[in-house]
Amino acid sequence: MLFIDNSGITDPSINLAIEEYALKFLPMDDSYLLFYINSPSIIIGKHQNTIEEINQEYVKENQIKVVRRLSGGGAVYHDLGNLNFSFITKDDGESFHNFLKFTQPVIDYLQSMGVNAELSGRNDLQVGEQKISGNAQFSTRGRMFSHGTLMYNLNLDDVQASLNANPEKFKSKSTKSVRSRVANIKELLGTDMTIEEFRAGLLRSIFGMEPDKVPQYKLNEEDWVQINKISAERYQNWDWNYGQSPKSNVKHAVKFPGGIVDIRMEIKDARIEEIKIYGDFFGVGDVADVENTLRGKRYEQEEVRQALSHLDLKHYFGRIEPEDVIGLIFLEE
Repeated sequence: MLFIDNSGITDPSINLAIEEYALKFLPMDDSYLLFYINSPSIIIGKHQNTIEEINQEYVKENQIKVVRRLSGGGAVYHDLGNLNFSFITKDDGESFHNFLKFTQPVIDYLQSMGVNAELSGRNDLQVGEQKISGNAQFSTRGRMFSHGTLMYNLNLDDVQASLNANPEKFKSKSTKSVRSRVANIKELLGTDMTIEEFRAGLLRSIFGMEPDKVPQYKLNEEDWVQINKISAERYQNWDWNYGQSPKSNVKHAVKFPGGIVDIRMEIKDARIEEIKIYGDFFGVGDVADVENTLRGKRYEQEEVRQALSHLDLKHYFGRIEPEDVIGLIFLEE
């Protein structure tokens, strides 16, 4: 495995572009580890409705950047107290959804520091009932990354104020707020260690050697040209980060064990004239395929089931049963 040094860049639109570039274009003879720290920003999951996930007024007043990532999952707040890690590897057909495989090196380091972290639920690292890390994955053409946050010394008030918590998330939880469910690793360590020292310790733990001895892939001038191009075309693009939310007269949203699925439809003359699927589920395929398949179809169960029969819905929605997706389309209020 090679370490990618991002040169201390804190712009999320560049850091996500580095990750995408490494995933798609670096030789897969090796796997890679990327660390990055972002300036205040909200990183939106691939399938989410940005406008509904953020507190727009607070985000604007505090100049918080909003950037959509390639992976599924939920929206997260980043600032200079948050360390992000990304393992970039071949997709061997067994690693996608296996969050423990990629978080175990992080868990091992945290436990060695006296922080009793464990993988909990779908994709979180928790200490007791408090979340310290969220993780997500993305796969394409035989390659994948598994990336996560480490809330080291995050401004937790900004987390609460900048995000609109989806009420579906809390239906099965006794806790009621984002702020009460998260914790900073620094508080759990009880030390004055800086985030840079924490980062160096994690790097040392993963590679088993001093940080200055860790094998690296050094991004060259040609790499940076492509990274900046990806950043400009995707992560600095309003259409990607916000997108258009079509009008809808039907909205059905349910939290399944595999994540929230939120379907918006414009039904006209008993046909699905427009459809948009949101959520924090983890799938490999682009749900635009599902939307395109259903657009124009009669709003009738048998026709919808027949239209979707040639699609592997688990490819798009992950660990959510196909019949649950079909049932959600016709959910009775």
